[in-house]
Amino acid sequence: MLNIVKTYPLNDLRGAVRFPLHLRVALRDNEEDLEAETQDISAGGVLIHCAVEYQVGSTIQFSISMPAKSMGAEKDVRVECVGRVVRCTPVGDRNAVGAIIDEYRITR
Repeated sequence: MLNIVKTYPLNDLRGAVRFPLHLRVALRDNEEDLEAETQDISAGGVLIHCAVEYQVGSTIQFSISMPAKSMGAEKDVRVECVGRVVRCTPVGDRNAVGAIIDEYRITR
């Protein structure tokens, strides 16, 4: 019997399915909210496009506005998050910031 094992490049290994959702994000940077947008989101992480360059390993705070329709709610839902940056790559005049979500809470 022949066993075929599919291998994946290390950077393609993911623990959760990612959904290509473009949602508004408010990044907190030095007491100031900066506008950003998600490229995709999963149960444990997010990829955000923003104007800020973050160091890998740094902690970021951000909130995501989830549309009511996608959440099965009557009103939009705001999710407050604390995460750790796992990558930051320049993309044009912005940065693609990948972060693991360590903590979150729903505020409305």
